[in-house]
Amino acid sequence: MCEKEDAFYLSNKLELRAKYHEKHIIIVGEEVIGVYDDAGTAYHETIKTYPLGSFMLKDIPEDIEAEIPYISPFVDFANA
Repeated sequence: MCEKEDAFYLSNKLELRAKYHEKHIIIVGEEVIGVYDDAGTAYHETIKTYPLGSFMLKDIPEDIEAEIPYISPFVDFANA
């Protein structure tokens, strides 16, 4: 799941980190389709258009050491 999106992120990591630091991005295939200030909003807005499992929600922290691989589109943000 999200192999294509993860490969896209890893191939473009430096550019994406520079452009979207401290944001939450939505990646579908090889395209950033959304940029948000928080993960909850990113998730809620994206599921209006894309089914779960078809996108990757990626946090771009200021500190690269704080980076996590990706946030699963199956995380329950109902209370976020």
